[in-house]
Amino acid sequence: MEKMWSGRFTQDASTLLEKFNASIMFDQKLYREDIEGSVAHAQMLTHQGILTREELTAIESGMAQVLSEIESGSFEWKIGDEDLHMAIEKRLTAIIGEAGKKLHTARSRNDQVALDFRRFVLRKNREIVEQIKSLMRAIVDISRDHTATLLPGMTHLQHAQPINFAFHLLAYASMFKRDCERFESSAERNNISPIGCAALAGTPHNIDREMTANLLGFDAVSINCLDTVSDRDFALEILFNISTLMMHISRLAEEIILWSSYEFRFVELSDAYSTGSSIMPQKKNPDVPELLRGKTGRVFGNLMGLLTVMKGLPLAYNKDTQEDKEGVFDSVETAEISLEILREALKTMTVKPQNMARACKLGHLSATDLADYLVEHCDVPFREAHHITGRAVARAEVLGIDLSDIEYHELYAIDNRIKEDVIAYLAIEHSMNARTSQGGTAELRTLEQILYFDHYLNAHGYDSIADS
Repeated sequence: MEKMWSGRFTQDASTLLEKFNASIMFDQKLYREDIEGSVAHAQMLTHQGILTREELTAIESGMAQVLSEIESGSFEWKIGDEDLHMAIEKRLTAIIGEAGKKLHTARSRNDQVALDFRRFVLRKNREIVEQIKSLMRAIVDISRDHTATLLPGMTHLQHAQPINFAFHLLAYASMFKRDCERFESSAERNNISPIGCAALAGTPHNIDREMTANLLGFDAVSINCLDTVSDRDFALEILFNISTLMMHISRLAEEIILWSSYEFRFVELSDAYSTGSSIMPQKKNPDVPELLRGKTGRVFGNLMGLLTVMKGLPLAYNKDTQEDKEGVFDSVETAEISLEILREALKTMTVKPQNMARACKLGHLSATDLADYLVEHCDVPFREAHHITGRAVARAEVLGIDLSDIEYHELYAIDNRIKEDVIAYLAIEHSMNARTSQGGTAELRTLEQILYFDHYLNAHGYDSIADS
């Protein structure tokens, strides 16, 4: 098969080279971006007098037919065409004739692929942000029902201080908000047009890069063509952003796995998002969060793969860069389905407040409250208060009870400066609600955090169910 670039060659490419060299079996995902970019390029060429109005009309009509064929499934992708750019241009020329051969004037596959891939990444940035916000809305709506649901807050996976379940969930809303901001920042920084850079040094044709940028929705054109055709920072950024997002998802998934175990029994996943065992009929496995946790390593690998591809490349375009797409496509698809299934698993999950409250009676969660009481009400230096509290915890251990259930006379025997009102301070509910500093777990502060996220999400069109 004769290649569109084969004029300089005297031998046909081997079948093995065609298979090794081709990207058409995966880069066809960029067909919409490629067609839109080509139409905008043709409109600019016409405005500049490089194409005639009749040629533009033919190109626009032909591209509409190509788009229809691709989306109907009748378009034939041939490995001999190498990539989608050549396949689409070849089909266009077959439909409209000579005008199709003029479309590539003043551009190269180098800036063409940079355009298509950049626009794909920018589109996926926006779509992933919308999915994250939808997940955040689910989290905030669940939180609204659990501002008084006691939960043992942990450090080192050890019981530390009592919090409420909403407060814990909102920590993930905070993470996901930062994820949104990372994607949005990347989109703003990378919303520049590469088309018109041609192979690496620009073009002698009288083109208008600003016009093409405006037609395609870019904020500006790139500054240096040599950099532009080989730049894949935008791809690395979406891979990093997805990796960070998936790391956050994996942390939440790990907690759901723990919470749904018989050791915790804090939550139960719905049957719709659980699986069974092939041999043990009693099993209900948390496969959704386990897969979310596992897929995180996959997207980390895609990021490291592209970083490794790019680290040794000289300017400008090199064929190595063809390896930029499959990892991005895979990470994008992984993020999209992960966000969707996590949202649905959370919305259908059963929360078990009684089990959470029972766990709050393990590990002496109000110990810090006793130390704070000694500081505030008995004028005891904190380090001494810490020591006294440790003795009180040791006594509770001997008695086989939680510190929150210890009787006053036991505390008085440890230090006679302790007053009887201390018992109220040791109650788990009081301990949780005592943490009233900004951003704390007290129910009042948790409600403020819910209101904060409500305002953020409502401003972006994600109204609460309670508000609708």
